[in-house]
Amino acid sequence: MTNNLLANFSDIMAYAGYILLAILVLLVMITVHELGHYIAGKIFKFGITEFAIGFGPKIFSRQLKSGEQFSIRAFPVGGFCAFSGEDEESDDPKAFNNKKPWQRIIVLISGAFMNYILAVFLIALMFGIYGQASLMTGKVDVHPEYASEYSFSDKDVIIKANGKNVYMLTDLMNATENKNKDDLINFTVIRNREVKNIQVKLRSDTFYDNLEDVTKLYDAIGVHYEISESGEMTDSGMYSTGVRLGFFRTIGRSFDYSIKIAGMVFTVIGELITGALGLKSVGGTVTTLGITAEAIKIGGFRYLLNVASLIGVNLAVFNLLPFPALDGSRVVFTAIEGIRKKPINRKVEGVIHTVGLMLLLIFAVFVDLQQCF
Repeated sequence: MTNNLLANFSDIMAYAGYILLAILVLLVMITVHELGHYIAGKIFKFGITEFAIGFGPKIFSRQLKSGEQFSIRAFPVGGFCAFSGEDEESDDPKAFNNKKPWQRIIVLISGAFMNYILAVFLIALMFGIYGQASLMTGKVDVHPEYASEYSFSDKDVIIKANGKNVYMLTDLMNATENKNKDDLINFTVIRNREVKNIQVKLRSDTFYDNLEDVTKLYDAIGVHYEISESGEMTDSGMYSTGVRLGFFRTIGRSFDYSIKIAGMVFTVIGELITGALGLKSVGGTVTTLGITAEAIKIGGFRYLLNVASLIGVNLAVFNLLPFPALDGSRVVFTAIEGIRKKPINRKVEGVIHTVGLMLLLIFAVFVDLQQCF
């Protein structure tokens, strides 16, 4: 009994550690975002009143010689860089709203830019340490109708399909989608430690019903898989692997992978708007922390790097959306001011951003609660 209690306590403490790591990942990403605003603001000599890590009551505060206040606050899931004259009129030439519109736009987008750059760095670090995410064929089914020169070999590592980089099964399915039997598909593979360009002749049509219909893909490209009596796949035709392709390819594919993540974010947003994707498929801050902790628990440092890069790209994309309270919306208001040569009423803009912030908070809480039911 005592041993069981100790084991359960140990498990709880270990998971608490993963949660703390997840909080740290999110806090770093948010801090880097605000640091982007701060650096750009300093370059253009904006008046900055406070740089805060976290939200809520201050637990540490220090006044810098420049007059700026640096603070650490109680709740480590946020942060901000406060500019003077950001939400009100001011005679100070350093006030946010008195700066040129193009300077303000640069300051506003710099947070997302820093998130994106950090995400690319983390992806490159992950690819450099563990190899670039790729797919490897398992056993290939030999078919007498198809010559070996138009087939995969066992343990081919697929890095490109139809000229596009392959990281996961969805990439392979997108590259082979809506093709007919006997069509030739171009692949770049690593075979026996050599990079080769090959062609694979499809064994069947590839009009997928959905991107989870992997058996159609395996049938079409001729890789072996097994299905149990219960309908579960017991032997997959493809396996995730890591492959090292050199420094410059690593950097290039890191940017490509980050763009792919951004594309997935836009796809999810579009499907949420159209109703093609339910709200249970997304989550707020609590869900993000839970998923991050679980990923770190399962995959260690590699998964930590991957999830951190996903969060970084997500923050970059999300913050540039033209929704009230987000940086993207502020960019729109500033651009309109630059075109009109006069601002929209500051009070009206402030109300719009306040309402937008409240809606975002309500949405974040709602989608987190959705995960509980």
